[in-house]
Amino acid sequence: MKSEERRPYRMTARAEQAAATAERILAAAIALLWERASTQIPLDLVAERAGVSVQTVLRRFGSKDGLLAAAADRQRRDIQNQRDEAPVGDVPGAVTVLFDHYEEVGAKVLTLLSEERRVPELAQIADEGRAYHRAWCGRVFAPALAGLGAEDHDRRLAQLVAVCDVYTWQLLRLDAGLSRPQAELAVVELLEPLTTTDRSESR
Repeated sequence: MKSEERRPYRMTARAEQAAATAERILAAAIALLWERASTQIPLDLVAERAGVSVQTVLRRFGSKDGLLAAAADRQRRDIQNQRDEAPVGDVPGAVTVLFDHYEEVGAKVLTLLSEERRVPELAQIADEGRAYHRAWCGRVFAPALAGLGAEDHDRRLAQLVAVCDVYTWQLLRLDAGLSRPQAELAVVELLEPLTTTDRSESR
């Protein structure tokens, strides 16, 4: 009876250990994805960083492509979950969430963008990031876009996308050397004339 009681416990512990191992492997792969092109990530380096064997990596994810796809998907979901906390229609609040994201991974994103023309896998990730960023701006600044004609809408959305782009963060934080509060204020000031509701638009 006691052995039967211990069996579910052992199975649960084994499952938890397997999940923890998979998480370590994913974390190692994600870190390497930010550091180098996916074509330059050997499985033995992933395994070394995760503290497991290459065979363990393959058992968990099937192949290098399977591992990198899972890592890219995890990173994408983590970023989206964080950025989706931005409140709709609240410009300062949205900028704070945006800067939380850029302060954490902005420099890494810039490195990825610098390599995308050379590495097709990175170009796909960059394109997906651009599409998400545009959709994010459309959702977060929806009140400022509501009621605009097609041309005005597209122009205004393009302006919002540009002001909130990682390159704007780079210009303000890295190139100009502004503190984070001052850089956030600068972006809010750039966004204010684009998001006020008492503007007149040509339609």
